[in-house]
Amino acid sequence: MQTSLGLLGHRRFLPLFVTQLLGAFNDNLYKTVMVLFVTFHVYNDVGREVQFNAVATGLFILPFFLLSALSGQLADTRDKARIIRLVKTAEIFIMLVGAAGLLLANVPVMLAATLAMGIHSTFFGPIKYAILPQHLEPGEVLGGTGLVEAGTYLAILAGTIVAGLVSGDARLAAAMVLGVAALGWLTARQVPPAPPLGDLPPLDFHVVRSSIRLVSATMHVRRLFLAILSISFFWAIGAVLIIQFPPLVKNVLTADERVASLFLGIFSVGVAIGSVIVNRLLKGEVSARWSPVSVLAMGGFILMLSFVARGWEGTTDGSLYGWRDFMGHPGALLITISLLGVSIAGGMFVVPLYAFLTTTVEKDQTARTVAANNIVNSGAMVVGSLLAFGISLAGVGAADQLLLTAAMCLVSAWLATRLNAAVAACPLPLGQATKP
Repeated sequence: MQTSLGLLGHRRFLPLFVTQLLGAFNDNLYKTVMVLFVTFHVYNDVGREVQFNAVATGLFILPFFLLSALSGQLADTRDKARIIRLVKTAEIFIMLVGAAGLLLANVPVMLAATLAMGIHSTFFGPIKYAILPQHLEPGEVLGGTGLVEAGTYLAILAGTIVAGLVSGDARLAAAMVLGVAALGWLTARQVPPAPPLGDLPPLDFHVVRSSIRLVSATMHVRRLFLAILSISFFWAIGAVLIIQFPPLVKNVLTADERVASLFLGIFSVGVAIGSVIVNRLLKGEVSARWSPVSVLAMGGFILMLSFVARGWEGTTDGSLYGWRDFMGHPGALLITISLLGVSIAGGMFVVPLYAFLTTTVEKDQTARTVAANNIVNSGAMVVGSLLAFGISLAGVGAADQLLLTAAMCLVSAWLATRLNAAVAACPLPLGQATKP
């Protein structure tokens, strides 16, 4: 079987991989610059900082909840490569708005661009997974999915690090997001055609009806139901963690925006490492057998992070640690190990589940399956954002909020265990789990 890295030498995979990588980099560069600017230079209150991050996260996620059904229909009934090119063209115009928001230091304009980027990602999301079974051999899908996930999180890492470096220079940040959007448009033009397969039903533009119909048509399959719920709890955990990170760094660890960027970067690279590790362990097999233990380990590392944060001795003069001083702190090593452990375990948990989604149904249904997953995921992430918003209003500290995310890992582990039991009870070849 061809190794995963060998896929990078083929046009059937490389342009999609690079396009996704550039999109993830740009998306995260813009969002992180915006969050760091507002957290460290606009507000000076932990509650308002958490609430702003929750609002920004919610605005980005909302389109996934509202428009995923339409995006899934489009991806399964139109040429996926053509949709990719249209979406990447739209990104250029969205980044023009985002650049204007950065240059004007206008928070509403920046949030408008964040909402638009959510729409952009909603229509690109189903395609990046659904196109893989169409361009790759069955034995290559897990490896391709792992590469996409690893590349995505490495791009997020790069975007996060760069954001920490340029967050104080609006002109440079604006120029970068526009330039990367243009590069993504160029690479998207090299993605090979991926015409629709099977029948072409008419599009349903009624977002509520089509969303309910799509989720109902997917969730009645027990193994898909359990896989989607497992992924959803994972992303709800991720949403709460990402919301907590900048205020935790500033107000508990008393460190600056570059340390916050480092936190987000460690989280991203860890997921990439986890993606590679689980692919090696499974040897190309599409299976969720490592998912329960992985998410339990994730919960353990979150508890460790909370414990270290509670005992952290920050500055007492109102100053913030730079990254050099932060890394010299006695607790920095444990913080780093905790974050890396959380993210590696998270990558090992979620990547096989995404591969499971795209290989359990027929190829002409993969985009709609991913779209149904996105609807449920986004609903879970919105709930997570609202939960973070609400408990911050109640005065719960950032370190204490980590206990909630650790408890959520138990639910994800239980769901993944049920998924493995369902697959063991009724094993089916790939692409044949389309009936209840």
